[in-house]
Amino acid sequence: MSDVKEFRLPDVGEGLTEAEIVGWKVAVGDPVKVNDIIVEIETAKSLVELPCPFAGTVSALLVGEGVTVDVGTPIIAVQTGSATPVGTSPVETPVATATATPAADDPVAAGLIGGEAPGGRTAVLVGYGPRTTEAKRRPRKGGAVPSAGGPAAAQANVQSSFATVRLPAPEVGVEDAVPALPTPGTTPERLAPARALAKPPVRRLAKDLGIDLLAVIASGPGGVVTRADVESYRRGDGAGDESSPGRAPVGDSRAREDVRIPVKGVRKMTAQAMVASAFTAPHVTEWVTFDATRTVKLVERVKVHREFRDVKVSPLLVVAKAVCLALRKHPTLNATYDDGAQEIVLKGAINLGIAAATPRGLVVPNIPDADQLTLRELADAFADLVSTAREGRTQPAQMSGGTFTVTNVGVFGVDAGTPILNPGETGILAVGAINRRPWVVGNRIRPRWVTTLALSFDHRVVDGEQGSRFLADVAAIIEDPASALLL
Repeated sequence: MSDVKEFRLPDVGEGLTEAEIVGWKVAVGDPVKVNDIIVEIETAKSLVELPCPFAGTVSALLVGEGVTVDVGTPIIAVQTGSATPVGTSPVETPVATATATPAADDPVAAGLIGGEAPGGRTAVLVGYGPRTTEAKRRPRKGGAVPSAGGPAAAQANVQSSFATVRLPAPEVGVEDAVPALPTPGTTPERLAPARALAKPPVRRLAKDLGIDLLAVIASGPGGVVTRADVESYRRGDGAGDESSPGRAPVGDSRAREDVRIPVKGVRKMTAQAMVASAFTAPHVTEWVTFDATRTVKLVERVKVHREFRDVKVSPLLVVAKAVCLALRKHPTLNATYDDGAQEIVLKGAINLGIAAATPRGLVVPNIPDADQLTLRELADAFADLVSTAREGRTQPAQMSGGTFTVTNVGVFGVDAGTPILNPGETGILAVGAINRRPWVVGNRIRPRWVTTLALSFDHRVVDGEQGSRFLADVAAIIEDPASALLL
């Protein structure tokens, strides 16, 4: 007894309505078990690997890679019984020998069930496969499976495999492997396109830039295309001819062609959130520039401390600690505006969001109860957050529930900016670059480490005085870390 079950795209969190199929982990004909990872999808917030909810054999991939589908759409069909997978024919199953006859039985006349059929196969009941053959796993990509099936079997294979495998062809010798012109009533052979080896973030980058990964020279281990390879190709360093996207011949009109980048996934969600925030919350931005030399010296001392030798320590860590301390004193910055109830909700927990730029776009995972962590625990949380974001594995749950955000624009050499609030939050702090500048110390001009902080806040919740005092307190701690003892 067998049954074909369809796995529908689930809602992986926060009511997301669609997702893109990034890459299949299985092919038609592969056996799967419950909880085996079968596909990787990209939602508006993260990359997610989906497990299979039932065991059986993959009978069809219903959605191709790179396609965006709505939640609830069937994406894969799995044969849960012992019968031949739907979309394939019993004659396509590779046979172990040229002829198959029932073991321990008297010979059966040709053409009857159990007897020899044309092509050296064994006639069987429809759907139960040859009695004495041994099923073999199909190659995942690009491999041809010898089969004695005719055009009908080939056509069935095309419909079931979604063009992910090569169509069966009659077995021939190497010297006879010459392409033949299709004749009426036959289906020409189709080959699945070759697929370059690359991680999902690199594949996403190439897609956004309009670069074919097959044209990029791979430098990674095992022929894997790296991010550096794609960027090099974009600049024209990795091109083998003058047709490189980054170095078109002078006067070639291709150098001035428009490039269209689909807006979906994280970028689409970010665009929608920023528009909603910018035109809903009245933003006010304030700046303060000050001497951060003592924090720079503190960071250098902490780096060599025995408790911090195996973790990255940077001025941003001190800024995050200063923000947590200042939020305790100024709770209106750790709040949200409930427009429906016409209330200001002061958040009980401080869940500190850290804006992170990734190949998939901007994500803002947060550190829950950041104010309750020691400096070492905060450093560990930073390390986990950054590594997960860079790998594109930040989950939707890690990006929900934030109460205040810190964005470090200084890593790009930027002094300051006017950050837009993360939806649902009241404040966001942009940390500028820390540079050596001439600074007045006493009555003398000396070189000091100087930085600028920019605070944007929702003026419906925070008055100018409250925002200014909060910003001044954060700057005071960074200017003199010992002042943190006074808060």
